[in-house]
Amino acid sequence: MGTRKRKRIKKKLIAAILPVLLICIWQWLGKRGAINQSILPIPSEIIKTFGKMIEDGSLKKHLIISVVRVLEGFLLGGGLGVILGIIIGLFRTAEDIMSALVGILRPIPPIACVPILILWLGIAEGSKIAVIAIGSFWPVLLNTIHGIKSADTKLLEVAKTFEKNKMQILWHIVLPSSLPAIFTGVRLGISAAWTCVVTAEMIAASKGVGFLISYARELSQPDVLLVGIASIGLIGLLIDTLVLRLQEKLLYWSFGLKE
Repeated sequence: MGTRKRKRIKKKLIAAILPVLLICIWQWLGKRGAINQSILPIPSEIIKTFGKMIEDGSLKKHLIISVVRVLEGFLLGGGLGVILGIIIGLFRTAEDIMSALVGILRPIPPIACVPILILWLGIAEGSKIAVIAIGSFWPVLLNTIHGIKSADTKLLEVAKTFEKNKMQILWHIVLPSSLPAIFTGVRLGISAAWTCVVTAEMIAASKGVGFLISYARELSQPDVLLVGIASIGLIGLLIDTLVLRLQEKLLYWSFGLKE
């Protein structure tokens, strides 16, 4: 256990080297006047603004609103993606029926749906949740289908040899073997959800991180704008880390770990 922790800490330290180095170079160039700070503030100024926005509660307010929207949209889109992915992966008829529709709709970027969703649902929460749901739906759907179809054929043959019924095969072989791919889809879906919420909030919102970024741009406040962008990255990293840790706990065999 100690060795595993040391390896994990070592990996984190190695991963932090490049970002820290880039920030140090950025700070140094800004102090030397090589970078126009009215356009690109130095990291120390951004951190100072970050602290002020935490103290006055403005950043927390926008972040909570965006996080709630992301979770609601992802639960809707990701949930539908898992359910439909299992159905398409298991049944050839369902795959034949849905293949043309999936092929047509999947290349359409969620941002293209914003105008029609606003027309249908207005500029309230419904249109934003719908955009997030659409963006998170496709990664989860495609990875779920891939996971279901990638079930170990040898295990399936063994199950048939022992005359297991379809429900037993589904619960004990197909679904467990597809979980790594489904978790990959969840991670990609959450990332897509963040992209969509920022886009939706920049177009039609009065609160949220996307609105904060857009408003800061209009007021020529690059430090506030960069705080918003950095917050998206940090929250996204936190959520991705939590999902990955959950995956490691539930699917330890896919990481080559032992309980």
